[in-house]
Amino acid sequence: MIRVRLERRTETPVWMQIALPIGAVVLALLICSLLVAMAGAPVLEAYSFLFLSTFQTLYDVQDTLVKASPLIWTGLAVAVAFRAKFWNIGAEGQLIAGAMAAAFIGQREFLPEWTLIPAMLLGAMAAGALWALIPALLKVRLKVDDVVTTLLANSIMLYGLMALLEGPWKDPVSNYPNSPVIREAAQFPILAGDTLHMGVAVSIIAVIIVWWLMERTTTGFAIKVVGANPQAAAYAGFSVGGVMLTAAAISGALAGLAGAGEVGGIRYQVVSDVSSGYGYAGIVIATLADLKPLGVIPAALFFAIIMNGADAMSRETGVPVYLADVIQGVALLTMVAGRLFTLYRLRITRPGSTVEVAHG
Repeated sequence: MIRVRLERRTETPVWMQIALPIGAVVLALLICSLLVAMAGAPVLEAYSFLFLSTFQTLYDVQDTLVKASPLIWTGLAVAVAFRAKFWNIGAEGQLIAGAMAAAFIGQREFLPEWTLIPAMLLGAMAAGALWALIPALLKVRLKVDDVVTTLLANSIMLYGLMALLEGPWKDPVSNYPNSPVIREAAQFPILAGDTLHMGVAVSIIAVIIVWWLMERTTTGFAIKVVGANPQAAAYAGFSVGGVMLTAAAISGALAGLAGAGEVGGIRYQVVSDVSSGYGYAGIVIATLADLKPLGVIPAALFFAIIMNGADAMSRETGVPVYLADVIQGVALLTMVAGRLFTLYRLRITRPGSTVEVAHG
């Protein structure tokens, strides 16, 4: 009798780790091409506008890099948390918390000009970390489901922001729900063109720092050990709860910096849509990157390209801009499904012989 069973891999081939996210994206595009065809548009033409329109001018390239910056922050935030098995679905709320803290500090007239940007960054990190620590403490101390608490925390923070924008922070002149504009000295320096601000460079530096933290420090090693097997980590002497709280704080701080980048580099104030869904996109980006910091950059760039290119595709071919959101969701599903091949191999066993399928 032929028997088919899944066998856990002892080691995942490097080529498979590289090929998996590429294959997941290609498969997602193939699946979504059916939706493009149903919209009555030529698939190749629609995809050419989706991907190539962001490279037509230098301004388009700079705008794509600016769009990728908050995605890098939130992708890093989710990657660190998930490595510790802290399921942080709350990067959206942590980003908003960081934006609110950065805007508040950036408005302070009593602060010396040279302190404003460092204070905004530190304040945003602290606000994001504190907002992430609340559900982390609930999980560690009371075993409350972190998926539920981090998700609900997003709504709490959003409605808290709206209360401020409709109340103390409401613009008395225009009557719009916008916070006061930060001081000019608090605005991030422009590195090139009209839009490429300091936050983009800082986000890339952060990728290197987080990679070093995860791969070259005892803190990163502890996070990976706890995430791989909490029971074994506890038996080996690791403080599972302490490591999880550390990962949550780092994750929240990174998401908070995304909010500081939006306030200091782009909007110069807080508005109701300050996040634009970057926190939720970070989940897909971290998954496509296989929770590896260096993989976050290409994943974030891919998302920035389709988010910016969706408008051009819609104008030229009539395909709804929401296709970009569909691609993101389908890419997440294909990546999660594809990860089975990195964790398991399929074995077909016959009497007297063993045939291996899905080698690696």
